Amino acid sequence: MKARLPEGRGGGPGNMQSMLKQAQKMQEDMAALQEDLDAREYDVAAGGGAVKVKITGKLEIKNIEIDPEVVDPDDVETLQDILTAAVNEAIKTVSDTNNEEMGKITGSLNMGGMGLPGMF
Repeated sequence: MKARLPEGRGGGPGNMQSMLKQAQKMQEDMAALQEDLDAREYDVAAGGGAVKVKITGKLEIKNIEIDPEVVDPDDVETLQDILTAAVNEAIKTVSDTNNEEMGKITGSLNMGGMGLPGMF
């Protein structure tokens, strides 16, 4: 007696071809999205807007603006802390956006109905 798999399940050549096409499309979508994400620019502020950082999707700092009122020669540590917070927040913003956008593509992966979460 031969076991029969439901339609669309199993390792038949048609199903494998479909899976390969789906994987190739996802790879193309991811490459296009990565290009878009790399080209984006983000403006992030810290210290109540005292420090503003412009960063690209490639994590390159383009510009840092400092409100002259926070520049106190007797309190350099506060300015350093605000700068550090601003740069870290900028990096986090880019990273979170990239992960969220890529997750829209990779999270929708459904290999032939098998649904393999975490595969990518």
